[in-house]
Amino acid sequence: MAQAVRGIARTAERIQARTRTGRNPGRITNLVALYAVLILIAVFFLMPLVWMVSTSLKTEAGVFTDPGVIPRNPTLENFQYLLTSGSDTPVFRWLLNSAIVSVIGTALTVLLTSLSAYAFARMEFPGKSALFWLMIATLLLPSVMFLVPQFVVINMIGLFNSYPAFILPGLGGVFGVFFMRQFFMSIPREMEEAAFIDGAGRLRIFRTIVLPLCGPAIATLAVISFLAYWNDYLWPLIVCQGPGCTLPPGLRNLQGEYVTRYGLIMAGAVLSSIPVLAFYLVVQRWIIQSVASAGVKG
Repeated sequence: MAQAVRGIARTAERIQARTRTGRNPGRITNLVALYAVLILIAVFFLMPLVWMVSTSLKTEAGVFTDPGVIPRNPTLENFQYLLTSGSDTPVFRWLLNSAIVSVIGTALTVLLTSLSAYAFARMEFPGKSALFWLMIATLLLPSVMFLVPQFVVINMIGLFNSYPAFILPGLGGVFGVFFMRQFFMSIPREMEEAAFIDGAGRLRIFRTIVLPLCGPAIATLAVISFLAYWNDYLWPLIVCQGPGCTLPPGLRNLQGEYVTRYGLIMAGAVLSSIPVLAFYLVVQRWIIQSVASAGVKG
């Protein structure tokens, strides 16, 4: 019995020594397999971006004669045409329009959905449950069903081809209300009740206590809203004309009636992706920091 115990102890010591020195074969194999899977997933998601950038650096003839990922004769003529063609392709005006619509729309969406979600999470009023589930039921309806009513309303109030026409329909999204409500319900009520005892009002509690605790949720909702406004194509295509369009429908003008210039379209897509990727990377880092700090505060 004593020998068996000593044998088990020696085996445990050898396993601990291998773990400390990083020479555990099973652990190394698992790490290699994990990194291999992650690399494959990363390649799968990055290949469309790589293909887009590669096509944008090719001539129109090279798009069909040079199938390689790395162009044999890379050129910037597609980008030069986009940035110097003036009124034919007002890319800078489209970018400015998209930036204004996305920033203002995201800010208003986060504000309005947070207030609505807090009301559903903490306040009591007649018909609250029925109204909430009715709103959730609208998520089952395809968004194209609302295009005609939205167009009639926007045209009736004279907002056609304007920034409010791009922004207002997106403010009625139900997903943000549901998302923020679930996060608000996870916050302990005792913190708000203590503030009530100290004489704080509902709006002050929401601004000074609830919102600071919802940094990760607000940042996530901001990313989703920004991407939705920036990448929206169908609705701006209906309510905009000429240089007043945002970037996605504006890029449609790069496609000719008889010839499709794939290199030019991919160059426009690259320009459209740069602000989105930059915004996402910045906010993603902020989300991670917020989650980490919230975990430390415990």
